Amino acid sequence: MSDNRRRRNNAPKGGPHAGVSRSGEKAKDFSGTFKKLIRYLRPYYAALIAVIVTAIGSTIFSIVGPKILAKATDKLSSGIMAKVKNTGGIDFTYITRILLICATLYLVSMLFSYIQGWITATVSQKVAYNLRKDISEKMDRLPLSYFDRHSSGDILSRVTNDIDTIATSLNQSMSQIITSTTMVIGILAMMLSISWQMTIISLLTLPVTLTVLGQIMKRSQKFYIAQQNSLGDVDGHIEEMYGGHQIVKAFNGEADAVNTFDKYNNELYDSGWKSQFFGSLMMPVTQLIGNFGYVAVCIVGGFLATGDIITVGDIQAFIQYVRSFNQPIAQVAQIMNMLQSTAAASERVFEFLDAQEMVEDKALVSRSEVDAMKGAVTFADVHFGYNPDKIIINDFNLHVHAGQKVAIVGPTGAGKTTIIKLLMRFYELNGGEIMIDGKNITDMKREDLRSMFGMVLQDTWLFNGTIKENLKYGNLDATDEEIKQACDNAYATHFIEQMPEGFDTMINEESNNISAGQKQLLTIARAFVKDPKILILDEATSSVDTRTELLIQNGMDKLMEGRTSFVIAHRLSTIRDANTIIVLKDGDIVEIGNHQQLLAKHGFYADLYQSQFERSV
Repeated sequence: MSDNRRRRNNAPKGGPHAGVSRSGEKAKDFSGTFKKLIRYLRPYYAALIAVIVTAIGSTIFSIVGPKILAKATDKLSSGIMAKVKNTGGIDFTYITRILLICATLYLVSMLFSYIQGWITATVSQKVAYNLRKDISEKMDRLPLSYFDRHSSGDILSRVTNDIDTIATSLNQSMSQIITSTTMVIGILAMMLSISWQMTIISLLTLPVTLTVLGQIMKRSQKFYIAQQNSLGDVDGHIEEMYGGHQIVKAFNGEADAVNTFDKYNNELYDSGWKSQFFGSLMMPVTQLIGNFGYVAVCIVGGFLATGDIITVGDIQAFIQYVRSFNQPIAQVAQIMNMLQSTAAASERVFEFLDAQEMVEDKALVSRSEVDAMKGAVTFADVHFGYNPDKIIINDFNLHVHAGQKVAIVGPTGAGKTTIIKLLMRFYELNGGEIMIDGKNITDMKREDLRSMFGMVLQDTWLFNGTIKENLKYGNLDATDEEIKQACDNAYATHFIEQMPEGFDTMINEESNNISAGQKQLLTIARAFVKDPKILILDEATSSVDTRTELLIQNGMDKLMEGRTSFVIAHRLSTIRDANTIIVLKDGDIVEIGNHQQLLAKHGFYADLYQSQFERSV
């Protein structure tokens, strides 16, 4: 993770890091979201057919059981009556055979259920795997402006929590909806075969059940959506506060961080308990209404039995079917309730996958042409704004010869770093063009373009891995000798060799097991390892002491020999030897020349330089 953590909702309006608020609005396109989800199931249609077959088989075998068991009940009851009348006895051989048949049916049903569970678990996890894979690939195709508007915690929540919700829902709902539907139809058929009168009595409760469940589902959907959004807010806040916990403590921001967390946590609690409450109502409400039907069936069944219309075994079987009939209806309701959460999670995932991607590469300039470039850079009438309605770079024109060292200076917000981001094509221009050796950078593949650059930024970034792995990040083919030489040039060898494992020392996820200055030295050494044609230094020595800065500056001079170099500097004393110094103000070049020429003008640069000199005195 980058050390540059930003509070999402505190970002300035209209800027590149504008905040995003979340709300618990109703899903925008419920059916469209599920159509997209179904597309991820297409490769597994054969497996889903197997699920359908095994689910139907498991259900049929379990449904037939009570009907066959009724024969054993009838045989037992007739045997008892015969024994009471001394006209016969109980046929245990027949009853045993019936029980064995029932046991076999239930075992086969259990086997089918096991196969179906194995298949659904496999399919649901593969769908989750593919979704995560697509999100990972999507991240590489999204413009940086997307990540300016969304916190890393919110994106992480979509990859983890939302996809886990989808996987769990698919695992539970795929088989249950088939099983429950088959069970409802099968049980209804068996009930009709026993007594159409009792079946009608049982079905009278169905419209009431469906009406009540429909009202519950209608009210619960918005809470499931709010729950997923609130979960993303909590994850984002925790990730940001944990990543910047030292800054939080340094500025006594613990109370504010806790208050913000409490706000998000309360929202999650409120939406969470409401969604779970409405969800938990499904089963008891269904059972309550079903119990009224169950009582009515018992009364009517007893009346029919006294008239010898049905047998005791039929009543026993029918009562089992009534109990079983309510269960799949409740399961279907529970599944529909679960789908509310799935819809909310899926919509967040597909919002990310459907986000507008970077402009497609034209690749009109081949990699071999890029490799042959010298590094001359031209900015021609460049216009740019992070928001199209607020242009911050106006009519920017500049030509840099190959091998020149160009320093870019100016007050905060003048557009210094923005110019570099445009050169690297992190953002697309609103107007004008940028060329390298006369070739428009939009005609190159981004990968080819960026292969020419080496960057050392003020905000250092190292990943969780060894020091050697971090140094080889820009050049995986670098040898140990080249890495050692790069570290010597960056004056990083001394502290690396003092580490417990040397070059094999692990840097943790937050890279806080080494100092800020050491991180800066490693990023400088990483630029040496890459050996780029164009070098970008954004206040690269800001985190080191004065003595080390002088040593690094000598190494930098060696690194910049024969390379086009762009140096962004706030301390003007470090760029006095630049071939050209560009002075920016409000996105425009106000002065250009070398150090001596700009001082002689007694203009804006001279004022900046003198103000720093006066402060240093």
